[in-house]
Amino acid sequence: MKITKSKLKCRVIGLLSACILLSCKQTTTANQKEVDARAETVLVKADGTYDKVPLEKDSIVIKVMQTRVKSLSSFPSIEEGLEENLLYMEKMAAQAQNEGDSPDIILFHEFPLTGYSSGTRQEKLPFTIEVPGPETARVGKIAKACDCYVIFGSYVRDAQWPDHILSINTVMGRDGNIAKTFWKSRNIKRLYSDREITTTTIEAVRDTYREKYGMEEEFPVLRTEFGNIAVSTVQFDPFIFSAFAMRGTEIMLRTATLFAEEDVVYTAWVNDYYSAMANFTLPVSTGYNAGESVIVGPDGKILAKHPSKEEDGIVSAKIPLAEFRKDRTIPNYALEMTKPVFSQYKQEIPINHLEMETTQLPKTGAEMKLLLDSISRYNPPKKAN
Repeated sequence: MKITKSKLKCRVIGLLSACILLSCKQTTTANQKEVDARAETVLVKADGTYDKVPLEKDSIVIKVMQTRVKSLSSFPSIEEGLEENLLYMEKMAAQAQNEGDSPDIILFHEFPLTGYSSGTRQEKLPFTIEVPGPETARVGKIAKACDCYVIFGSYVRDAQWPDHILSINTVMGRDGNIAKTFWKSRNIKRLYSDREITTTTIEAVRDTYREKYGMEEEFPVLRTEFGNIAVSTVQFDPFIFSAFAMRGTEIMLRTATLFAEEDVVYTAWVNDYYSAMANFTLPVSTGYNAGESVIVGPDGKILAKHPSKEEDGIVSAKIPLAEFRKDRTIPNYALEMTKPVFSQYKQEIPINHLEMETTQLPKTGAEMKLLLDSISRYNPPKKAN
């Protein structure tokens, strides 16, 4: 049978049309599955209530560990660095247990184990830990000995995320086991003129993160006998903290590399929950705003604050959680009124910006900046002549 060019053209067009229709159908099916998944996953209750478990006691004690930070890169070996930092955590936890009321929650800062290390991605990766791992087992012993939750931040490596450097807060339970891990939601951007933060956050790999862990794990809440806990290293990001409030957070525990007190006060006040910020110490001569860790009430009042920027110490406060929880609902936000504006807003950097082959991951802060500049919706790079 002879096929003319005209008939061949028609067949090709027909085949392309079928492919396009199939592609559209698959896309529609994928989109529908996403819609169905969202419909099945109840993230916020419509009546303002939220899930919780019964409290073990009416009031709880939070103790914030304001301690020095020592980078693993400054030690003769990584093993020596981890051992010294773990011993110091044990010493501070014992002090928290033996002074004043026994703690129900002990909060360390962002880097008590690993410190901060500079360099390229491959240079930084050795100065991370695995979760779970021998370090979490040691911290778990602290939690079990103190009969309290112990929370700390760290740079983390994970075989499921090869070559990614994760910023994770780990919650050790009273039984010595990991009760929960909290990925950092997103990094602050455009903070520096010459670089961007290279750690991988939920925002940077949102779709893969969602596939692995589920939509409800994007803003997770740990429901404990001492209240509903969330942990975050995010700063200056009101939407993130409001999302946690909508999910039923009662105590927002924050770990920091420097911070602004106003951010903690405002966040607790607007979102009607208790909050604590653990900061590390640095000599005043460095010029950094270190120290001055705080615990803040839902009315924005500071319940406790360390007076020093450079001295290690413990900040403690008793939280009347049963009274606070009584008849409480999630905050009353003006979402319906502002939704038309929000629906048209496009954030500068798209989510999933680190969804790429590991060999393509930015190696330095400068490379990360180049990546964000190249995908920016606000300042697209000029085309080369």
